[in-house]
Amino acid sequence: MCLPNVARAVVTYNVLSFGAKGDGVRDSTGPFLKAWASACSSTQSTTIYVPKGRYFLKNVEFRGPCKSKIKVQIDGTLVAPLDYNAVGKSRSWILFIKVNRVSVVGGTLDAKGSSFWSCRKSRSNCPVGARSIMFNWANDIVISSLTSINSQLMHLVINSCNNVMVSNVKIIAPDDSPNTEGIHVQGSTDVTIKGCNIRTGDDCVSIGPGTSGLWMERIQCGPGHGVSIGSLAREYNEAGVENVTLINSDFIGSDNGLRIKSWARPSTGFVKKILFQNIVMKNVENPIIIDQNYCPNKLNCPGKTSGVKISDVTYKNIVGTSATKVAVTFDCSPTTPCTSIMLQDVKLNYHNNTPQSLCKNIRGITRGVIRPNSCL
Repeated sequence: MCLPNVARAVVTYNVLSFGAKGDGVRDSTGPFLKAWASACSSTQSTTIYVPKGRYFLKNVEFRGPCKSKIKVQIDGTLVAPLDYNAVGKSRSWILFIKVNRVSVVGGTLDAKGSSFWSCRKSRSNCPVGARSIMFNWANDIVISSLTSINSQLMHLVINSCNNVMVSNVKIIAPDDSPNTEGIHVQGSTDVTIKGCNIRTGDDCVSIGPGTSGLWMERIQCGPGHGVSIGSLAREYNEAGVENVTLINSDFIGSDNGLRIKSWARPSTGFVKKILFQNIVMKNVENPIIIDQNYCPNKLNCPGKTSGVKISDVTYKNIVGTSATKVAVTFDCSPTTPCTSIMLQDVKLNYHNNTPQSLCKNIRGITRGVIRPNSCL
């Protein structure tokens, strides 16, 4: 007997059915967790639906493993408490942990981070601070068409994950908001980030130890601190970063462009097989920089030399304008020099003049037109 293939129906759980209120005032944390519990225990694919409205959420943890695929469709806005202590003591506002086959689609996260930034700037007794949305130990994740506003710290964190797709995400925070990295990837493999617009107060994308197979394309960065690998060498025993690609992206008024940074201390870490290609810089400080003497504010610097081995890094078709006279800086470690660095078709201007380049402890080659003149 031949039977037709019948697709299994997707079960939808509307958070309103569990008591959520879209008025931005009444606490919807409990109803969201009840909707998650129902979806997580279902053997059928499920959708958790968040209709239009503003939903007040305290710290919330969506924990797996779950029995089937879950889509979180957000048509509304999730709102954090105004009191930064309410979420700032637990390191994350919205946490997905040990989940597989989860997608988060649409919606806005409003983390109300400005009062926390003020606390940090005044050096008061502040909590550690919360990342807006974190994925820890997760696999087969999709994050699409999400907007994150005014996170206390990092907006989106991908930690110890595998096979993650981030697309059409928008990150918004003031350029003076401290430590508000847009997207942070660490200890993860096979992550794709594409079509994202990031305007924030720290790195647009930061790439931590243990990251491999990271593909980024069509990123618009600025204001912000650029796309940064590192900072590395925080610890001696540290995993490396490899197979990272960034293509077809724009940097607009950012404090850095393409940056690799490590502290000046011994480390087992490394950076290799990196490609930056088809990048446009518009009034960007430090468009190309490797800084192995990284020490922000020059306070409590290690004063040693970096053990992070940087090799096989290619910069190809990098064009536009530098906001700093030195447009290309390679400040590599004297004990672990940078090797196999390639510049190809780099064309940068500084106020309609040719900028400068700086090289220390680096070996590499150039191809095509190079401006500023190569110091490799």
